Amino acid sequence: MPNKKNSFKEQERAVLIGLVQKGQTEHQVQEYLDELSFLAETAGASSVKRFIQKLPHPDSKTFIGKGKLEEIKQYIAGKNIRIIIFDDELSGSQITNIEKALDIKTIDRTDLILDIFARRAKTAQAKTQVELAQYQYLLPRLRGMWKHLERLGGGIGTRGPGESEIETDRRIARDKISLLRKRLSEIEKQSLTQRKERGEFIRVALVGYTNVGKSTIMNILSKSDVFAENKLFATLDTTTRKITYESTPFLLSDTVGFIRKLPHHLVESFKSTLDEVREADVLLHVVDISHPNYEEQIGVVNQTLREIGVSEKPIITIFNKMDLYEKDVFDEWLGESTKKELLKDLEERWNRETKENAVFVSAIELKNIKKLKQILLHKVKELYHIRYPYRSEFYN
Repeated sequence: MPNKKNSFKEQERAVLIGLVQKGQTEHQVQEYLDELSFLAETAGASSVKRFIQKLPHPDSKTFIGKGKLEEIKQYIAGKNIRIIIFDDELSGSQITNIEKALDIKTIDRTDLILDIFARRAKTAQAKTQVELAQYQYLLPRLRGMWKHLERLGGGIGTRGPGESEIETDRRIARDKISLLRKRLSEIEKQSLTQRKERGEFIRVALVGYTNVGKSTIMNILSKSDVFAENKLFATLDTTTRKITYESTPFLLSDTVGFIRKLPHHLVESFKSTLDEVREADVLLHVVDISHPNYEEQIGVVNQTLREIGVSEKPIITIFNKMDLYEKDVFDEWLGESTKKELLKDLEERWNRETKENAVFVSAIELKNIKKLKQILLHKVKELYHIRYPYRSEFYN
């Protein structure tokens, strides 16, 4: 086992860059950089500094202004900083110009997310999906980016295709994309066959923003051992378990988490994983209610569900981490009656917005899990009754 000292040395020291554009506030961008910092940490980088600039629109050549670029250059001089990470997507020419000006590896948010996915991919399907997304991301950036692909010796942003496979020729990259699509299509056919073999069971899928506790809830509901970690995108591959409550069987699937500015290459490449969501009969939308931006995260998930055409499915919203919410929101001097009143207001609000399809739980403390199971069982029985009105063994 590597010692912590050596592990820390391996971390890349990173500087984060955010742009306050029209319609945004600096406070919002700071919160976005909080998430970018968490993404960087998940990828193995340590964020040491942030730079924010206000511009009506990004500079076409370097994304940020020349003055800010010079300020960053002066800061990183002699500080052993190995990587600059932008919170927005950059073009190939912008990356090249920035690297030329700063003489340091530069990546954007999409590249960072792809790197995390490359690290997390375990199965042949996930690895193929990630590699396809990486090539689709790189193809329009090939011009002037081959120096960029070398990345000054490896590290974050280099996992996946690699220098040995990527030739300086767009045709080869397109051929690789075509090959990966064919390979992925074959894997998807196998996945489709597996899903069809699950038969007539009602299917339930866990969805939500990344790192909200889906895998932990999966473990509790199914009594299984799905990998759960306090890092972004801990789960890439779909895990499905057969569960039986009160003699009523159904299938429960855990899926990849969504995130703000989810690269469209990933949405396309992870089509088969998202098919698990499309083919589900009911969705469990898990929300980290303790997160300061949980309402924005709800919006991101709902928008993604609309984009993949499943927003009309029955949805039970699970507000998780109530223990952390109460700890963060309620001061010590608040009386118990006041706390109960505030919690009642919170629950009434979200019950109205979800049409009485909300439940407030703490997966870690197992709080309200029994109620969650009852709500889920009721919904599953209801769906069985609609689908198989003459087969009462499913819902009696």
